[in-house]
Amino acid sequence: MKVQVRYFAALREALGAAETVELPAGSTLGALRDELLARGGRHAEVLARGRAVRCALDQAMSEEAAALHDGAEVAFFPPVTGG
Repeated sequence: MKVQVRYFAALREALGAAETVELPAGSTLGALRDELLARGGRHAEVLARGRAVRCALDQAMSEEAAALHDGAEVAFFPPVTGG
């Protein structure tokens, strides 16, 4: 299945605005993050485990256990604070 991945804020500056990723059926947000981490380089730096990164699935905040579907839109972004 193919999912559209979008990056925001500092992640966008490091990785670009968006990319399409192909994953096996039944994959989760966590599996997608692992796939991106395995690429190494900038992906591994900005999406590293232990770094504060939020994710959304189809524009709804989601946990990494959330199941993906073909055509899903995933967003990765740093935590946002208001003031």
